[in-house]
Amino acid sequence: MTDNPYLDGQLLIAMPGMSDPRFDRSVIYMCAHSEQGAMGLIINKTTPMMSFGDMLSQLDLLPGEAQEPPRELMAMPVLYGGPVEQGRGFVLHTSDYFAVNSSLPVSETIALTATVDILRAMAQGQGPDRAILALGYSGWAPGQLENEIQHNGWLTCAADDELVFGLAFDQRYVAALRKLKIDPAMLSSESGRA
Repeated sequence: MTDNPYLDGQLLIAMPGMSDPRFDRSVIYMCAHSEQGAMGLIINKTTPMMSFGDMLSQLDLLPGEAQEPPRELMAMPVLYGGPVEQGRGFVLHTSDYFAVNSSLPVSETIALTATVDILRAMAQGQGPDRAILALGYSGWAPGQLENEIQHNGWLTCAADDELVFGLAFDQRYVAALRKLKIDPAMLSSESGRA
C-alpha cells in the first residue's frame, strides 16, 4: 500500500445504485487524478458500429495496399470512453510505445496517447503491443469523484494489464468485482452508513 490518495492507474467500478445511466455497470481505468480533478476511460463499453478500421478510414490514415493492417486490428471495436468530448479519441496502451511529446505515463506498464500519430503507428505495425481505442472520456471536477466514492457510487481496485487489455469487454465488470472478492449477485443498490 502507498500513502498516495490518488487513483491514477486504478479501476473505478460503478455500484448498482449509480444514478447516472451513462455509467451503469461501468469499469473506468483512471488515467489522471489530482486535487485539480480526475479523468478516466470506460473500458467495458463499445461504441456502436465503430471499429479501428472505420476510425482509420474516417481520418484518412489507411496505409497503402502494400502494407494493409492486420484484420484483427482493423476489426478492433472502439470503446465509449465517457460522456466528455465524445469526438476526441484516446488510446490506452502498453508502455512499450511512448511518444515523448504526446504520451502520458499512467502506471509502470500503461500509458495514454491522444494524437493521430499512434493510430498511424498502429496501422503500420509500429504501435504498442496491446491497446484499446476510446472516443470521449469520463471527467470529474475537483472533489467530485471523492464525493461520489464517499456516497457509494464507486468501488476502487487495482488494475492489471490482463483485465484492461485481455478480457472480453463484457467480462470486465464481473472480473473487476471478483478482484475485490465480491459476488456481483450480492451487490445491493441500497447503501448504508456505519
